[in-house]
Parts: sequence; structure tokens; C-alpha cells
Amino acid sequence: MKAGFIGTGSMGSILIEAFIHSGAFNPEQIIAGNRTIHKVELLAETYPGLHVAGSNREVVLGSDLIFLCVKPSEFKNVIDEIKEDVLPSQLIVSITSPVLLKHLEGLLPAKISKIIPSITNYVLSGATLCIHGNRMQPEDKEWLENLFAHISSPIRVSENYTRISSDISSCGPAFLAKFLQSFIDAAVEATGISIEEATLLASEMTLGTGKLLTTGGFNPATLQKRVSVPGGITAEGLRILDDELAGIFSRVISATHTKYEEDIEKAELLFT
Repeated sequence: MKAGFIGTGSMGSILIEAFIHSGAFNPEQIIAGNRTIHKVELLAETYPGLHVAGSNREVVLGSDLIFLCVKPSEFKNVIDEIKEDVLPSQLIVSITSPVLLKHLEGLLPAKISKIIPSITNYVLSGATLCIHGNRMQPEDKEWLENLFAHISSPIRVSENYTRISSDISSCGPAFLAKFLQSFIDAAVEATGISIEEATLLASEMTLGTGKLLTTGGFNPATLQKRVSVPGGITAEGLRILDDELAGIFSRVISATHTKYEEDIEKAELLFT
């Protein structure tokens, strides 16, 4: 099995490194190309055996599984470049949410899925969202999800829920980090605790909370109830958060969905 990557930006390189670290692929099984070839050359220096492709066509011609890790605005040009070389037997994975499966299936003969990764996959954790095209057979879906199980928890979602699912799984780490940074900054300002110590405490708390919510038998509501005692310190803090955060995530979701719809409209124009 040869895996090809068109695009080695932030998420493309994260996937390559995660697959290698997890043992899903050896470097010798990977061929990668990028507009800035130096980025691929750096990966090849880090992972000897990884093949540097001189063009997108070379990636396609040398791969069984092809990852499209490019921006929405670059998609049509990439597809126009590779479409004559793509075979029905190949499996193509797009990681770009605004580009719809219908866009890809209309131009490429391959089996196609859309997989939305997360930065958490870099540490072989978190979710990957799996949205499969019409040509994907049950055994193809199972094989691809088993591959991503090396670096994540693959979760099938409807393409209609791509944005909200991605808000939680892919944007969520940044949103959570923003919340934690505000918590840390406030702690430093109010008490003089060092930023290093506050960051360590917050990071370990986040790791432990994640374990409670995934393997500890808690959900967010039961965890709050377990930690909070009526009239206690945690309850007072939660009261402030209830007041200050009211409606904030509805606004966040509204903003991300508005941007997503704009991106879909732009993709539609490219593909029509």
C-alpha cells in the first residue's frame, strides 16, 4: 500500500507524522508533494525513505491511497491537473470540509471519502470525522476507518453535519485553549502565580478531565454536579460562568456556519 499526499501544510504534515509515529505507514510507503517543495524535503530529512514528488501527477501515479490536503481555492486546479491519471481502483481522501463529495465524484472516477482530522491526531488522540462517498463499499469504509483508528477515534457523520461536527472536534481544541489561556492569564494577574505553574496546572487538569469524560464514566453535566457542592466555591464559579457565557457558543456556531456557507459558495463557483 502506497499513500500519497498532495499538500504538506499544517494538517497534511500532521497526518503524515501521525501515521508514521503510530506505525500505520512506514516512511517508504509515503510519497508527498507540495507547491513549496522545501516543506516535503524537510519531512524526508526527518523521515528517511519518504519520497519527495516533483508534481501532483507523480503523487497520483505512485499511490493507491491519495490524500488531498489543500485549500478550497486550490482544489479545482489540483483536480484538473490529476484527473486524467486517477483510476477507479484508487481511494481519494479529501480533508477540506467546504469541498463537497458531489464536487469530487463529478470529476474523479475514484472511490472518495472526506475525512476531517484534528490537531489532536498528532498525539494519536481525538476524533476524525468520516464522510464516505457513494462509490465506497462497506469493506472500503471499514479499511479506511481502521487506518485512521491508528491515530484517532474515527466517527461517521453526515455531510450535512460537517460544520458543527468539525466545530467541536477540529476547532474545539483552539476554542478550549483560548478558554484555558484566559483562565491562566486571570490567575496570574489576580494572584501572582507564575504563568509556567498556572499553565502546568491547567494542562494537567485538561488531560484528567478528558479522561473522566472518555473513560471515567462522566459526561459534562454529571462531572459538574460531582465537583460542585451547593453553596461551595465551585458552585459560585459556575454561577459566574453561566452568567458570562450565556449565548456565547451560539454566537460562535453562528459565525463558523456563516463562514462555512461562504466557503461552500466559493467552492460551488469553482466547480461549476
